[in-house]
Amino acid sequence: MITVTDALDAIFKLVEPLGTEDVPLADAAGRILAQPVTATRLQPPFAASAMDGYALNGVEADPEAMFHVIGESAAGHGFDGQVGPGECVRIFTGAPMPDGTDRVIIQEDVERKGDLITLARALDKGPHVRPAGADFTPGDTIPAPRILSPADLALAAAMNVPALTVTRKPVVALLATGDELVMPGEMPGPDQIIASNAFGLKALIEANGGHARMLPIARDNAASLRMAFDLASDADLIVTIGGASVGDHDLVGDVAADMGMEQSFYKVLMRPGKPLMAGRLGDAVMIGLPGNPVSSMVCGHVFLVPALRALLGLGTAAAPRKSATLAAPVTANGPREHYMRARVDDDQITIFDSQDSALLSVLAQANALAIRPASDPARDAGAQLDYLPI
Repeated sequence: MITVTDALDAIFKLVEPLGTEDVPLADAAGRILAQPVTATRLQPPFAASAMDGYALNGVEADPEAMFHVIGESAAGHGFDGQVGPGECVRIFTGAPMPDGTDRVIIQEDVERKGDLITLARALDKGPHVRPAGADFTPGDTIPAPRILSPADLALAAAMNVPALTVTRKPVVALLATGDELVMPGEMPGPDQIIASNAFGLKALIEANGGHARMLPIARDNAASLRMAFDLASDADLIVTIGGASVGDHDLVGDVAADMGMEQSFYKVLMRPGKPLMAGRLGDAVMIGLPGNPVSSMVCGHVFLVPALRALLGLGTAAAPRKSATLAAPVTANGPREHYMRARVDDDQITIFDSQDSALLSVLAQANALAIRPASDPARDAGAQLDYLPI
């Protein structure tokens, strides 16, 4: 068996960032920007008013000074004349500043009668002008790689970029195995259960930038597994669920090996999730997850998410950990790193009493996996403990 760190390193050696594709700006939310976006224009492209009011030459803005209104500047319809001494232009937010003006007097500080305005005795400091290029100038960039946020898309749109170059979404084939499984909505036989793991993993994969494709359940025989692997041959990542242990009916490793899989490792020093394996099958990376529902989901957070990030060109790093204060004491841990379902509230972490790897109801209540290092001694309440947010 190898450590979690060594297993992650081995998976990263199997993974290479995928190619790119261009997508319309409207379809780029949450995608991974693969090439920087570069501005070719100023924003704003002209000095613009930041308030509704009157544009004038700031050196003339004395308390109770009077000005003649010679026109109007609105967004999309600027004033194209020259503003001279003693003159001003009615202006609205976002409108271009007219030539000869550099200050906006807010309308609350003005009394207007016809085409004549009088400034108030106490004036706002101003100038309420957004300089040309205050937001960005030619050559400014949105750097890559990055997960494109709503703010990134708004910025790219302002830069007048209609399409972005993003990393292709990893195609992940999810292959559940086992004679005991039936799909939700079907009637299970007396010795069968409902297949659940693939649905949780599909959601996890797609929340982290992948495209998950659920394959039909493979039965516990070599022919059914070979057919399932053939269906997954065009995937970037093949994820098997169950069948990776050493029982008489656990055939995934043997069938994959017969089909040319180059195994990287098998078994990891962790709880839950010990019977984990990884390798390469054809052009795809293959990760074999345990069949127990909680084990499968824990390994999804610990291994699949970092593998997806590596495929997307976001680097090779373990899932980021946080730290919280133990709400209650915990006993010493055994020889394997333990990922324990827990709940974090107000920077305190409470580890659930039951850690049975078959209990999805406990996982559904958790928002964290408390991490106990191998052979970690007992800890008192108040001690700091690392965790993975889930």
